[in-house]
Amino acid sequence: MKIEMHAVLVQPLLTEKITSLREKTNTVGFIVHPDANRLQIKQAVETLLKVKVEKVNVLNIRGKIKRLGRFSGRRSDWKKAFVTLKKGEKLEMYESA
Repeated sequence: MKIEMHAVLVQPLLTEKITSLREKTNTVGFIVHPDANRLQIKQAVETLLKVKVEKVNVLNIRGKIKRLGRFSGRRSDWKKAFVTLKKGEKLEMYESA
């Protein structure tokens, strides 16, 4: 499936785990389009953010069942990508946060 480059990266993911990974192993996290694969994620990060990518790890997160009284609902599924940058590369958007 062909996904536009701007639609692959939904938003950056800022958590304590990703912050510690960024400091230790130069890895950043993104919420990505559910149909995007590793190659599309790598190309999107390299062209849009202008950094070199070493590897991409992808996780599919299943939505949780949530209840409010007797009503039950389900959160939507989403996809998370851990992008390891090459040595010496940095993202300015994470440096200011």
